[in-house]
Amino acid sequence: MTKKVIQVVKDNLLIELFTEELPPDSLETLSHQFGEAIASELISRNLVTKSDFQTYATPRRIAVNIKSVIDEAEDEEKLIKLMPYSVGFDENNKPTQPLLKKISSIDEAIKKEDLEIKEDKGQKFIYVTKKLKGIKLEDSLNDIIKNSLQKLAIKKVMTYQLEDGWTSVNFARPMRGLIVLHGKQVLNASVLGCTSSNKTRGHRFESNKETITINHADDYEKTLETDGNVIVCFNNRKTKIKKDIKDALAKLGKDFFITEDEALTDEVTSLVEMPNILIGNFEDKYLSIPEECLTLTMKTNQKYFPIFNKNNGLTNSFIIVSNISPKNTDQVIHGNEKVIRPRLADAEFFYDEDKKLGLTTFCEKLKNVIYHHKLGSQKDRAERVAQKLEYLTKNLNIEFNIDPMELSLFSKADLLSLMVGEFPKLQGIMGHYYALNENKNESFANAIEDHYKPRFSNDSLPRDELGFMLAIADKFTTLIDLFSINEIPTGEKDPFGLRRNAIGVIRLIIEKKLPINLNTLIDDFIDKNDSARVSLTNFLYERLFNYLKDLGYSNEIVDALVSSRPEKIHDILERLEAISEFVKLKESETLSSANKRVSNILKKADKISINPIDENLLIENEEIMLHKVLLDLEPKINQCLIKNDFISALKNLVILNTPINNFFEKVMVNADDSKIKNNRYSLLFKLRQNLNCVADISKLAS
Repeated sequence: MTKKVIQVVKDNLLIELFTEELPPDSLETLSHQFGEAIASELISRNLVTKSDFQTYATPRRIAVNIKSVIDEAEDEEKLIKLMPYSVGFDENNKPTQPLLKKISSIDEAIKKEDLEIKEDKGQKFIYVTKKLKGIKLEDSLNDIIKNSLQKLAIKKVMTYQLEDGWTSVNFARPMRGLIVLHGKQVLNASVLGCTSSNKTRGHRFESNKETITINHADDYEKTLETDGNVIVCFNNRKTKIKKDIKDALAKLGKDFFITEDEALTDEVTSLVEMPNILIGNFEDKYLSIPEECLTLTMKTNQKYFPIFNKNNGLTNSFIIVSNISPKNTDQVIHGNEKVIRPRLADAEFFYDEDKKLGLTTFCEKLKNVIYHHKLGSQKDRAERVAQKLEYLTKNLNIEFNIDPMELSLFSKADLLSLMVGEFPKLQGIMGHYYALNENKNESFANAIEDHYKPRFSNDSLPRDELGFMLAIADKFTTLIDLFSINEIPTGEKDPFGLRRNAIGVIRLIIEKKLPINLNTLIDDFIDKNDSARVSLTNFLYERLFNYLKDLGYSNEIVDALVSSRPEKIHDILERLEAISEFVKLKESETLSSANKRVSNILKKADKISINPIDENLLIENEEIMLHKVLLDLEPKINQCLIKNDFISALKNLVILNTPINNFFEKVMVNADDSKIKNNRYSLLFKLRQNLNCVADISKLAS
């Protein structure tokens, strides 16, 4: 392929979609997706060489400035392979009908002398060079923008009519304007009923001009801020919000702060075009409501940042991120204070009413709440949780002075409370408060709140042992219940959060170092003939693999551990560290390869029964020596394992390197004498047991 160079105009390309208010939860993502899509479309048309762009996003627009875009792609000459020579020409060297038809479909102006004959892999083929005209930017703009819009992952699309009253179009929100500027040149485009220009609008209330004119693509950001009172860059707006909040808190005094909340900061950044930070207050009486209720209603309903004091206590002040900046801010503050009072009054009412009824009353009503139509009520589920809680405490020799059934019921009772009905995120948290209100001890109340943990990646774990036990019992009940009715996650769908529950069980066992036998735990609650048993076991080990991978360990090291299906995983992190050290030893590769060879031999010997090694049947010096080394080695390895000194156990394996090599070099495993052969298989079985004392190191072999 050759290129003919033409004179082109290169400049930055600005595209802005001006809309009604866009969804705040996806604004930043939409702008990045739009930028990526536009850049990709331009690259595919040879109008830009690399994906270098800046995106912009405000509540009423998404935009992108792509660097160094040319107005017309270079012409190209492309060599096209037509067909074999034997098909294209007859015995008289005249073009056949298939060749003439093919040429006509490409370009009727092509003549016989334009054809080229080239040999490819011993066969002659017919080629032709076709001149391809370079694509013009302006001619392809409509397709570029429309294709890019189709690539956007819009959660909920709006269908609306254009001004003609007949045409319906789809987008996240109705589009009201379109800018397409190549440098200072307005390029013609029409998308979603809007025709391109260099005009846009500024701040809805505080723009200095009704219509903002962008004279050059590179003036976009500065012009909108100067004339339109809009900070169009999402990150710049977010940075200003953080700085201004910090400055506002400093005026209150050094003892006041807000907690970091990136999600809320992103959301308020998506709601304003020029942020103005204000501080509002509410009546002290509402501070008697649990802190979590107040902070949640402030953040979720009003998008305020609660302010805390030096003792980490919630104050009656909050940060407002306003989209307007009047000279007198009192009315804005007063309006926000007026709006929050009914919310706080509702929370106060819910809290007082819930305390009057109490968890005991809610427990009685759990029998009327369906958990799953195949699994019964929440009360039925609580009974299964209590059964597993009792099982765990008994097997781990832990004693709690509590009634497992009462705790299991109380842990779900707040689901029927008014407060949790209004704020589902408070489940467990409100149960903690209501349990203390009924004079339950701190450990009992903590377990109610903590049994949901970990709720997500990097979430904290329960505070004490009872919380750990209830959390495992609850999550394991969910897994057993749903797998037993074949409600198994498929693809990305996991409506019951089974992946999260499995990771939760794994984290709780590993981080608390609980010697729980996973296989026994499953076997004791699912019949061994039930297919759900195999499915759940596989599911747990798949999650374990992913969990360990996410910690940063390599596939090979994780596979060495997980493929052997360890029944107890409480010490798995120590084993991982030991394997990581083992692979650094110069002997690790030969030992891993030897183990792989042993495993392959034993796979072929599955019909041979493995018996204790008969020393009288050890004939060759090399097998006698290997057996002797194993006899000396095994107690040393066992002592290391008792102490959880896994790295020493693996380092002890180094002594096997020479005996193994000598054995395979001199000894024929499949001896003619069946007794000797079987005895050698038993020796290899013993060897593999020792090599796999920490993990299946055959997985480390390259």
